[in-house]
Parts: sequence; C-alpha cells; structure tokens
Amino acid sequence: MLSSFLDVGQQVLVLFILIGVGALLTKLGFITEKGASSMTDVVLYAVTPCVIINAFQREYHPELLGGLLTALLCAFLTMTASVLLAELIYRKTEISRAVVLKFSLVFSNCGFMALPLQEAVLGKDGVFFGAAYIAVFNIFMWTYGLITMSRKTELRSALKAIVNPGVIGTIIGVLLFIFSVKLPTVIGAPISLLAALNTPVPMLVIGYHLVHSDLRRVLRDKGAYFAMAMRLILIPLATLGIMYLSGVDGVIAVAVTIAVSSPVAAYTTMMASKYGRDVSLSAGIVSASSLFSLITMPLIVGLADYIMIG
Repeated sequence: MLSSFLDVGQQVLVLFILIGVGALLTKLGFITEKGASSMTDVVLYAVTPCVIINAFQREYHPELLGGLLTALLCAFLTMTASVLLAELIYRKTEISRAVVLKFSLVFSNCGFMALPLQEAVLGKDGVFFGAAYIAVFNIFMWTYGLITMSRKTELRSALKAIVNPGVIGTIIGVLLFIFSVKLPTVIGAPISLLAALNTPVPMLVIGYHLVHSDLRRVLRDKGAYFAMAMRLILIPLATLGIMYLSGVDGVIAVAVTIAVSSPVAAYTTMMASKYGRDVSLSAGIVSASSLFSLITMPLIVGLADYIMIG
C-alpha cells in the first residue's frame, strides 16, 4: 500500500507544482482573468474532446466495451447519490450559499484534475474509463448544475447536456472504437498534441484561481469544511467500498475513484459568477479543496490501487 500511496502522491505533487507555476505566473502578471478564462475555454472546447478521442484510438474488444458501460453506470449512480445527498443536506440553507455548497458536493474536478492522474496511474485505460465519468458529469452539470445555479429550467440546458464538448468527444471516440477506425496521422497527430495540453494548462488555470481566492474565509467556514469532507473523503470512500463489494473490475474502480476523489470542480466558480451567486465562497472552496486534495487523493487513490489492483 505504501508503494501505491507514494506513486499516486508523486503524481499529485507534479500537478501541484504546475499549479504553483500558475500561481507564480499570475502574481507576475502573465496570467490575467481574461487569459485564465480563454485557457479554460481552450481546454473545454478543444483539449478535453481530443483527450477523450485519443483515449478511444485502440483496437476494439467486447470486454473493453463492457467495461465502458460499467464505468458509465458507476458514474451515473455516484452522481445521482451525490445529488440526493446535496438536496437533503442543504434544503434549509440560504439560497446563494446553498447552491455553491450543493455544486461543490456534487461536482468534482474530474476533467482538469482526474484525467492527468488517470493517465499517469493507469495509462490509456485510465483515460478510456475516465471519459465515461466525464460524459455523465457533463450531462449532470448542464441539467442539475445549471438549474441549481440559475434556479430555473431552460430548454437550452437540456440541449447543452447533449451537445457539449465532453459528450460529443465521447460519442465520436466510442464510434471510432466500436468500428475500429484508426485516424490517419494527419488528423491523429494534431489530436494527440492537443490532448497533451490537458495536464499543464488546467493546472495553470487552477493556480490563477488559487491566487484570487479568499482562503481565510473558507478556512473559518464549518459548512465549507463539511462540503469539502464529503467531496474529498466520504463520497470517494463510499463509492470505492460499493464498487469493491460489487466486484467491479480493478482498473475501472480506480479510474472512477480518481474522478470521484478529485477536488471541487473549477466550474463552480464560473457558474457562480455567471448567475450572481456567492463567488467568493466558490473560489475559496475550489482552491482550498485543491490544496487539501494533495493529502486526500494519494491516500484514497493509493488505497483503491492497493485493494483493487494490488
């Protein structure tokens, strides 16, 4: 187990060094609000789909397709249970604060933070099964997440749940995988190069938000601590335990655990800002959970790796 912890801890530390570089560049004025926003859009609309498509560029095997469906089911059940918990826990909390805490509890940084770690720990299989979690994440974020933040149901939110980069990338990738279509080098090479940006660029953006967050406020907020504990510890351990008892394949279980144990999604701050919610709380909780995950992710992912793979 110690070896698993050290391996995962090393990978998480690499990510946090990149976050530190982002924070330093922000302090020096090289990364501005507009720059961070632009980089976020680049990752969302170009890099993430390329990462997913690249992960599916492999020979078709029925067992892999079965594993992908298992990962989708695990992701769906985990997200559904998290939504029910959030609604139960924060049903009496003041609205502007409640929506941020609900969003923080339900949505992890499964794209920005998990995909690089899944690739580092599990290789291409990690990204392959991690893509399933991202697809489910996007559906929930553009339905439940958007309705929660905006407090209204929009037809556009339902369309965004289907027509968004994460889901589109997964659909394209799955079709290429099922029909064993190997992309020509002239297309595959640019996709691979863009996919390689998925580790450094998101970490720089998180570094920017870390500099501009009010950590002191969050560190004095018991409600924020509880939401982070649920996000970083309780939900991941419960998910891992259920997958272990259900006999889920080891690689799938570790990939899903990495996604679930990631810190609060950076989209929390973006959505809070767009809909006039508690932006200070959202930025603080995203940054604080990212810092705490330096300890929690190696422990939980190391445990998952040890008991599920050995």
